[in-house]
Amino acid sequence: MSLPTVLEVLPNTPAEAAGLRAGDELVAINGVVPNDVIEYQQLIDDTNPEFLLRRLGEDISTVIEKREGDPIGIRLNASIFDRVQTCDNHCEFCFIYQLPPGMRKSLYLKDDDYRLSFLYGNFTTLTRFTELDLSRVIDERLGPLYVSIHATDPDIRAEMLRNRRGATSLRWLAALLEADIAIHGQVVLCPGINNGPVLEQTLGETITRYPKLATLGIVPLGLSKYNKEANLRVHTPGEAASDLEIIHFWQERALDAIGRRVFQASDELYVQAGMEVPPSSAYEAFAQHENGIGMIRAFYDELDRIEQGSQATAPIVTGEWRSLPAAPAEGYRLPKHITDDPQADAGPAVVVTGIYGEAVITPVLPRLEKLAGRKIRLLPVPNDFFGGNTAVAGLMVGHDVIQRLKSDHEPAGAYVLPDVALSVDTFIDNTSLHEVMASAKAPVVVAEATVSGLLGAIR
Repeated sequence: MSLPTVLEVLPNTPAEAAGLRAGDELVAINGVVPNDVIEYQQLIDDTNPEFLLRRLGEDISTVIEKREGDPIGIRLNASIFDRVQTCDNHCEFCFIYQLPPGMRKSLYLKDDDYRLSFLYGNFTTLTRFTELDLSRVIDERLGPLYVSIHATDPDIRAEMLRNRRGATSLRWLAALLEADIAIHGQVVLCPGINNGPVLEQTLGETITRYPKLATLGIVPLGLSKYNKEANLRVHTPGEAASDLEIIHFWQERALDAIGRRVFQASDELYVQAGMEVPPSSAYEAFAQHENGIGMIRAFYDELDRIEQGSQATAPIVTGEWRSLPAAPAEGYRLPKHITDDPQADAGPAVVVTGIYGEAVITPVLPRLEKLAGRKIRLLPVPNDFFGGNTAVAGLMVGHDVIQRLKSDHEPAGAYVLPDVALSVDTFIDNTSLHEVMASAKAPVVVAEATVSGLLGAIR
């Protein structure tokens, strides 16, 4: 077990007054060694917690004077202090198996840890879940959790996970729901494996066996050119439309039976089918927005509100880490590098996006230009790095962006990149934002992937 380290001590806080410093290692609180940031948070909620710290190899004890429930004002370097529960499934559709070699080590880590599900919205299969885990989740009310279901047929689920425990681990889902733990589910839809009739069975049995499930997102599998599974393929437009018809049918059945639509299809599935996304009411408060479900509708709705003079709002990001100030941001929630537009006048604002992003923005481009008071041009970037059907902006890599910018010979006043493609200043292929800036003939701006973010960057 590695000791969590203090990354930052906020000014004018109880931690600063007690003399805590960045670099201090946390050994124990009130004599208890916490295993994760959840337990840490519970311990520091007490009045005047006593910290045992290790500083330059020396143990130091200090009492942090504070009222019950008040934050102490530090940020730690980790959310799990013991060992992350890794995934022992071997799902044929797992995108980690489709990554090329040589990328940063963290991208190859497969976790199946319910604590990361609670903290960050990671999906868990529950195949490594235990009675002890169940007891803790229920006692501490650790929800919502996010569970990969894929299929309710036990044999098909076990085969998809390539783990015999996949046939029985959904019993934990039933136990959690029975204890009123909020859970959002997911189905990764693989044509010829769990779509069509299997999808029908999964959605029907979800209503009868798991009626308390908050939502069930249905997303198509992503395939890269590094995929080695011969039986995996992407949806045809006809298959995508057929699966959407199944989802829409069961949405209405769920609405009649339990008062909620429950089932939500990925935006990508609508793009593949060439169909318009449904209205906001179909997305159950956008609970799976971060999973690529409802992002298009949220974007269009935000545009409508801005045109009407209303306040622009975006769906709340899933995961509970925002309520735990000490937990570090990870993955999707890593901070983004936001730059200021230098207001260059040499040409239009050029929005650099993925192929799917181009499909989303093109129909509303004149409306965006009117609001921005500026000409906007779209520059789609094919994902040559990953290949396959990886067409979302979040998987754009710096190398592909650089090549696209170098080949762009049309006028450009500024290039606008979506923040979802970056973790701080780095793309998923380890290309830095500064490398992209150096390759561009115009200033490069990073914008939040919302209407207000886009308009704020290009106005």
